[in-house]
Amino acid sequence: MTFAQRHAISDVCVLVRDLEASIAFYRDRLGFRLKHRAPGFADFSGAGLTLALWERGHLSAHTGTPVDPDSDSAVLIAVKLNSMAELDSAYDELSAAGVAFVAPPAPYAWNAYGAYFTGPDREVWELYAWLPGGAPGKIDTSEGAR
Repeated sequence: MTFAQRHAISDVCVLVRDLEASIAFYRDRLGFRLKHRAPGFADFSGAGLTLALWERGHLSAHTGTPVDPDSDSAVLIAVKLNSMAELDSAYDELSAAGVAFVAPPAPYAWNAYGAYFTGPDREVWELYAWLPGGAPGKIDTSEGAR
């Protein structure tokens, strides 16, 4: 069974120019609940998979992944894996299939172990596994919290 048949897409991330304006739009206009907030990044709970926002410059600066700052749209598709070992295995499988990663899997400042590559239309893909302690920046999502 291939990678795509074994691992579900867990997050869709809009690569944004103005994080605060985007948070306000998705929270106040569409009704998503803010789940995590960290420098250059936010994600939300809603029906279905995780919707996240990531500032383009923050992504590029921290991962080396090329993102066109002038593009009208940009997306990152993420696959959450259960462990560093599972991520390493997926990296080996995809590399053997000809996927060119930006760099080998590595730990990142947001407490994740990850690897990045781009598709034919410059869409960014992220494979990630949380390190012990999980995702930083948890927001209170109790009823009424925004």
